[in-house]
Formats: sequence, C-alpha cells, structure tokens
Amino acid sequence: MHIEKNVCDSLLGTLLNVPGKTKDGIKARLDLVEMGIRTELAPNLDGPKKTRLPLASWNLTLDEKKSVCGCFYCMKVPQNYSSNVHNLVSMDDLRLNGMKSHDCHVLMQQLLPVALRAVLDKPVRVAVIRLCLFFTEICSKSFEVSKLPKIQSDIVETLCLLEKYFPPSFFDIMVHLTIHLVREIELCGPVFYRWMFPFERYMKVCKGYVRNRAQPEGCIAENYIAEEAVEFLAERLLSDKTIGIPKQRSKDCRRTSGAKISSIYGGEFKQVHLCVLQNTEEFSSYFLEHMEYLKATFPTFKKNKKWLKDEQNKTFADWVKKRVEEQLMIPENNISETVRWIAAGPCHEVAKFSNYIVDGVQFYTKLLDDVRACQNSGVYLEADTMVVASARDKNPKVCKLSFYGVVDEIWEMDYTRFMFPLFKCDWAESSKGVKVDDLGFTLVNLNRKGHLKDKFAIATSVHQIFYVQDPIDPMWSVALRGPQRDYDDLVYGEEAGDTPCDHQSCTDRMPSVENGEGEISYIMVRSEAVSTPTKKKKKSKSLEVRKSKCSKSKEKSSATNSPATGISKRKKKSNKKAAVVDDGCTGGLKLLKRHTVTMASLTKAQVLKDPLEVELD
Repeated sequence: MHIEKNVCDSLLGTLLNVPGKTKDGIKARLDLVEMGIRTELAPNLDGPKKTRLPLASWNLTLDEKKSVCGCFYCMKVPQNYSSNVHNLVSMDDLRLNGMKSHDCHVLMQQLLPVALRAVLDKPVRVAVIRLCLFFTEICSKSFEVSKLPKIQSDIVETLCLLEKYFPPSFFDIMVHLTIHLVREIELCGPVFYRWMFPFERYMKVCKGYVRNRAQPEGCIAENYIAEEAVEFLAERLLSDKTIGIPKQRSKDCRRTSGAKISSIYGGEFKQVHLCVLQNTEEFSSYFLEHMEYLKATFPTFKKNKKWLKDEQNKTFADWVKKRVEEQLMIPENNISETVRWIAAGPCHEVAKFSNYIVDGVQFYTKLLDDVRACQNSGVYLEADTMVVASARDKNPKVCKLSFYGVVDEIWEMDYTRFMFPLFKCDWAESSKGVKVDDLGFTLVNLNRKGHLKDKFAIATSVHQIFYVQDPIDPMWSVALRGPQRDYDDLVYGEEAGDTPCDHQSCTDRMPSVENGEGEISYIMVRSEAVSTPTKKKKKSKSLEVRKSKCSKSKEKSSATNSPATGISKRKKKSNKKAAVVDDGCTGGLKLLKRHTVTMASLTKAQVLKDPLEVELD
C-alpha cells in the first residue's frame, strides 16, 4: 500500500516536474555525465534557467501537462469510489495536490493509464501502463498460484523497460521493492489481508471522538467504551438474535428519490414486460414450449431461426398469459405465485425515479448525473444475444456480448405482489460504437446509439461502470469498471471493514513488450526545454512593508553616495555571491558554476577520457 503510494508520487512528480517530488534535475543530469551515459541529456548551465535541461523521454511539454491535468480535472467517478479527483488538480500549477494513500491507489489502478494515453512516446507509455497493471494484479482478492511466476517475470521486464527511459535517480528503494511483492504474496497470501486502509479509515472515526484537545487519549477511550456498551445493549440484550455468524441479509434495493407516475402503453410497455419474462427463471420452460408451438404452427419457417425468435418476442406475452390461465383451471396445479402474477402482466401506471439503490450500489439517471459531482449512470451488461451477419441471414448464432450505455430512466413495474426495478438505457451500438485498441482499452462512442428495440434491462443484472473522455479523440470514452463492493460490509457499517479496493483492470490484457518496441532517443527533438523546478516562497505582508521602507531609504542614500563607493559595494557583493555559489561544490561542478569551463568541453573530456586543461586566475 505505502509502496504503491510512494511509487505513484515519484512517477507523477517526475512526469509533471513537480518541485520537491521529481527525480529529475541538474544533479540527476550531472550523474549521467559522470557515468558517461546519455550525454545528450547533459545540462546547459551556461544558458538561461528555463532551458538548462534538455527535454528527455520522460518529460512532458507544457501542452502535454495541460492535457494530463485537464483529463484528471474533468473526471467524474462513481459515488464512494474515491475522492473527488476534480478537487485534487491544480490547473495553475499543473500538478495534483493533497492526495491520500487511497487516491494514489485509485490513480495507479485505473486513472493514470487513461490520462497518459495522449502523451509520451509509445514505448515509454507502455512501460508506465505495465507498471500500473502490475499493482492492479497484485491487489486482487483472489489469485491463481500458477500465474504468480508470470506476474513476477512481468514486473522484472517492466522495470527493465523503465530503466531504458527514466533517469537512474528514479529507481530508489521503493521502486526496487516492487520486485519482492510477488514473493510476499506467495508467503503471506493476498495483499488486502495486510494493507492499512481499514485502520487509516478508523483513525478518522477516533479523531471524531476528541472533544477536549488537551486530553485526546482520554476522549477516545471514553467514547469507544460508551459506544461499545450502547451497541451491546441494542444488539444483544434488547433483541432476540442469537450470537454467532450472522445470516445473509436480503439484497438492498430501494428508492432514494421521489416518484413520478406515468401511464405507459404500446411498444414500450410490451418491451418492459418481455424483459421481465425473459429474466425470470420460472418462465424458461414456457419459452421452450412456445418455440415448439411456433414450429408446429408455422412449418414453413421451421428452419428460419431469426423469424422464429422475432415472432416469439411479439407473441409470447399474450400466449403465456392464456397458457397460465388454462393451467390454473386445473384443481391440482403446481403454478407458483411468481408465475401467476407475472404472467398476468404489470400495471400500466409506472413509477419513475431519478436515483435508485440496487444491491447497495447507487444509480442515477443521465439527466441527474449531469448536475452532480459524481457519475453513477454508466451501466454494463453481459447477455446471450442472437448475432446476425446480415438482414438475409436465416441462421444466426447465439453468443455472449457486452453492452455499454447510460441510464436514461429508472422504472418500477408493479406486478401486484412483486415490484421490479428496471433501467431504460441508451445503449451504444455494438458494431461501430464499441472498440478495443491495441493496448486493451475499451472505447465507447455514446453518440452512436443502438439496440433501440431492446432498451430495458433488469436493474439487478447490470454492473455499474463509468466513462472517462479519451484524451486522443473526445468523441470516444474509455469504459472503466469500479470495484465490487462487499455487500455485508456495506450493510453492517463497520468502520474498520474491508475497503473496496479490488479494482478491475483498465485494459483487458497486459501490453506486451513488443507493443512498446521502436526507436526512441533519450532526448526529444522539440523547441522546449525543462525548467528547473523551484518551490514558491510565500512572502508575508509585514516583510513586504519592510522591504518597501528599506527601498525608499536606499534610494535616498544612493543619491548622496559617490560612484566609487557604489563600485566597491558591488565588488563585495559579487565576492559574497561567488563564495555562496562555490559553497559545497568541488571538481567539475565548481568550475561550471564559476563559468570557467562550458558544459560542452566537460562532456567531451568525460566521453573521450582526455585531460581537461583549465586556466585559473
């Protein structure tokens, strides 16, 4: 956990050239000169401050920094996914501020690879994405032991790739420790058993107990004991529940907004009723029986699967209603309450909601999502679908397809004894609206809408996802799946429970080393250069007032002083500056700072191993 945070800080600090966190600088470049490698990246100390460091393969230009920070700035993530990423970005300084350990975890798991899609050269970008995917793999809650050697070899190759493009100063002890994480998993099991997220989260609860800042420990102890006593009385003495392993509670599905009642008839009403019938297990035998009925009734279309499926979708609701009524006329029948009430059909008066909780996950409609700081309208569905090659294809194949879309409306269908929440979605077209690029990112074009005759989905069968605008093409969005939250932890509200950190990978595969192959020089041929990062010092108002007074007194004294005295003072100041510049410097660095030699001559002597002749005053 802390290794991941430190690696994230080093990576972002180096890419964005953040003062105090970057691993690049004049000293790092002089190390390259001393080792005799990558001499084209040597600093130019004779030039102006903003152009001393040539732009290297790991550096971002000003436009690229704006692209990365702008991507983070526009991100909207689901509720309880992470902090609001929008508040972490400073577009003025082009950096990320105030990131907690969990924010770094989320960035490394899913968000950073998306933000870097439009920047850096491809080999460098592939190396960074491989590092992020490594942390995603080792944070998984389940492992196949046979795959651990492959993960170990992947991280070794990834670090070798990073050593080709990043400076040696980047590889501190924290980056090195990533090699030992797989061995730690082999010995101790999954990582989430040992990380500190639950305990750091519980520290916030303990801080809330403090009322007297003079005695914080006493406040925490007293409040903790009082809370434990109240919970014991409420859950044990005042209830009839037995002590032991709690039973699995029913899944939480409830409304979280007011309802708008609408009367629904026609095609949409038939669509939503058919969706409920298709997703109820008790009706599977009725579908098979109805298909045999259609084949016997229309023998000429017996081999035309597409026509039979379309005809079944049109007539099944009416047929099953009559069929169940016939079976109910028999005195001894085995018709369940579910089949009886669902076959009769829903009420035409439908309640529509703007937000709804399904299995503990909050869903919004797209209209509500646009005015909120979080994104809860993205949905993903896997379903068995009949695939047709063309309009004349009479023998389509049934296979499992993935559907991506957003929630347009939330309906609650009333079947008298049962209530079914359904999502009316705007699905992206599967053929031209969804694609996977060469690095494994799933891209969705939400403007290309498809499946207009099948817009509804059972709320409990979809998964929540969120979309991040692709930095390369704004028409497309990268689809990302959030972590699967443990339901028991959500219901019981344990402060130190399991934080949902098991994220899905942002790509469907680990980018191979061949994807990053290509000729790339260590110096980037651009008109820009890296400015030496410096920390901004805040000046107090009292100091500014003093300086203004001193400047006025100096102006008065300068009018009375002679030119000779002014020259002597300048000499003294220059001598002091030279002493300060030489302080702590030896060898070639001392000569460089005195401007006795140039960087070109020093680099040439280092490469050719020739003695450097310098005339000193």
